[in-house]
Amino acid sequence: MTLKGYSGNKTNSVSYTGQIGRQVLHTSIKKLSSQGNGGANAGKIKAEMMSYFGGTDKNKKILSPVDKGDFNIKQETMKEISNTNLAGKASKGVVNGWPGQMTGKETLAFMIDKAASTNKGFDPSTGYDYIQLISKFTMGAVFYHQACDNYLDEKMGADNKPNNKPYKEGKHYTGKEHSWDEAFGYFGAAAHTLKLTPEQSYNVAKMKDLEAADANGDGMIDLLSEMTFAHSYYASAFDKGGKTNYLATITKAFVDGRQLIADANGEALSDAERGKLVNLAGVICSNWEKVIAEAVFKYAGSVYNDITKLEELVASNSDSDTKKAFRTYAKHWGELKGFAMSLQTGKYNLGETATKLNRMIGMGPLLMNASQVTGMNSSGEYLKDEGSGWGEYKLHMLKVQKLMVDAFQVEARNKDKLSDMSNLAEKLGGSNSSEND
Repeated sequence: MTLKGYSGNKTNSVSYTGQIGRQVLHTSIKKLSSQGNGGANAGKIKAEMMSYFGGTDKNKKILSPVDKGDFNIKQETMKEISNTNLAGKASKGVVNGWPGQMTGKETLAFMIDKAASTNKGFDPSTGYDYIQLISKFTMGAVFYHQACDNYLDEKMGADNKPNNKPYKEGKHYTGKEHSWDEAFGYFGAAAHTLKLTPEQSYNVAKMKDLEAADANGDGMIDLLSEMTFAHSYYASAFDKGGKTNYLATITKAFVDGRQLIADANGEALSDAERGKLVNLAGVICSNWEKVIAEAVFKYAGSVYNDITKLEELVASNSDSDTKKAFRTYAKHWGELKGFAMSLQTGKYNLGETATKLNRMIGMGPLLMNASQVTGMNSSGEYLKDEGSGWGEYKLHMLKVQKLMVDAFQVEARNKDKLSDMSNLAEKLGGSNSSEND
């Protein structure tokens, strides 16, 4: 405890329960988003999802993660973690990559409404997999946005949540301590992550490695400190390939920054100390951004592969297999789109990079009749138009991968299909120039 004048009985100033609460609200909403039956239970499913999104009932049951074999979760209800919500923390900026020009909060609420009326989260008329769209965009519009465009940005200012005052009246932690902790909670890493390999951290998220997860050896997994969530999971997934070190780099920067704050012993940070803290925040957010860019790169490659398979199935007139393959394609497109929109919710305006990304991916996946969603009318109904064609859309996926390399220097490059670009562009008539992005 470093807060000057604190006389309570708390012995540890680390606190990010609200952020873990939002991690669990997110995973619970993802679970619910797949439970629509095509319309009959739409009202019930929407009300349930909105109750988690808005945090209106702190007695809500945790729907995910829950016990799995010997992987026993300590908490069963939201009140055991935090009385919190997602809606109040979602980005207030306009989401240019989605129809309707809505804010992040409005976009998520809109997606929830649409998901409730689908069969198991999927709308074949648009190709939207709302399970993935809601999940991946929540991770960006709430977690990444709040951490890197708020707590590690504005709240690092000298006069914003200073270290010689409590974060709020009556709290047992300083302004800078809690601001830093909250950003860490949004990243979703287990507290003991630096003792884990990327493979172990990944398997904790998958609930496959009890020994790695159970840091205190009590046989239970405490969601407040022992679970891997959200972008920490994706960092683990990329790092286990051996080309990157996002998880340890980000986590160590969080630990080093927290130590710097603690070493100030409740005094206001000097300009030199705050400068070091801002530099560590930069390490965190630049690597976090690359994790999201890696996900965009990966799922652009997956979509490319899916289209290739669909082309082959259509040529062989395999209708049942085509339907199954289209569902897989829609899932991967939802992940691609959710991460692409998330990438635009950070501290910086991505400018032309965001414009290219949105244009190449489009508002919706290219459908089997070569149409796609292009916008929305005033009644909230999707508008469609003829798309670019399958070959051109495949090329767009490769250009998305190249954009992630050029703009963010991604290194893991899972599902790398860039070697196909020249051949595909030549086949389409030499459209491999940046002017055609």
